[in-house]
Amino acid sequence: MPFIPHRVFFEDGSLDYPIAQKILDALKSNPRVSVNILKPKQRIKTISGASWQDAYEAGKRTLVVGIRKTLNFQSCKPSAHYQLPLVTGCMGQCEYCYLNTQFGKNPYIRVYVNLEEILSQTASYIEQRKPDITIFEGAATSDPVPVEPYTGSLAETIQFFARQEYGKFRFVTKYTDVDSLLNLDHQGKTMIRFSINADHIISNYEHFTPALPKRLLAAGKVAAAGYPLGFIIGPVILFDNWETEYKRMFKALRNNLGSNKPDNISFEVISHRFTARAKNTIMNVYPSTTLPMNESHRKYKYGQFGYGKYVYQPEQIEAITSYFRQAIEDSFPGAGIDYII
Repeated sequence: MPFIPHRVFFEDGSLDYPIAQKILDALKSNPRVSVNILKPKQRIKTISGASWQDAYEAGKRTLVVGIRKTLNFQSCKPSAHYQLPLVTGCMGQCEYCYLNTQFGKNPYIRVYVNLEEILSQTASYIEQRKPDITIFEGAATSDPVPVEPYTGSLAETIQFFARQEYGKFRFVTKYTDVDSLLNLDHQGKTMIRFSINADHIISNYEHFTPALPKRLLAAGKVAAAGYPLGFIIGPVILFDNWETEYKRMFKALRNNLGSNKPDNISFEVISHRFTARAKNTIMNVYPSTTLPMNESHRKYKYGQFGYGKYVYQPEQIEAITSYFRQAIEDSFPGAGIDYII
């Protein structure tokens, strides 16, 4: 499922960097891609008079190539110490996605070309915290895999961390184009995680993403290449027979990994939640959505970034926690569970 943008914008100064030149070379001859070189302070043209849905879908097919000017990394609890800003945005159109809170109707995919500066700052953060290990998350606000064929940033970052005694890298993806990463000398310093879910959730809400069997096949390749492997199961949505469907998911995962199952496999489980702002975006883009977003059925909870979200009731969270702890132990005895939230 390759990502081919309809529009690409090169911000002022970006073409001074090799990554931007590589992207331009890859796309400039494609007649279906509109290539735009922005002047200083020139903004991206939005689609005049577009509906929420049209603007959102156009944004998902827009690639912005720019320079990361802010090199103060944000925190990334609970999965890592810092976000590593390689990419923002994602080509997928998952109805529930928390990025709907941040990007609204213009969810552009943005890649940063000043990778050398970003990794230099990464080294500074590692130096400040050593001898403690510092962990960086490469997919906090993105899925970096679909743009990897254009940038090569993941490969370079993985090799950078292979040389770091006190640093580790991790990222999560729904996508399967991981072959370019399999033969890298990663030294076990990068954990690749896959976002998986029950077939019911993927087929109903995760548009323009690979089906579960393809994700599991990619996960098997990553495990065979010796990478530490993890899985995010989320969002867990309570629907009729949810326990049975998730049981099928675990069975498929166990069967697919087979003898490639690493000893240090880990899981993160995230229950469905939504913000008022995200719901507004979702209802505009997907007016017929069946996502469970009745506020009266939820508990309101303040999050780490200063805004509140609607989460499942405590007894529902308890049921989710109990089910997944047991299901993970049954399928992968001794596997790590980073958190269930």
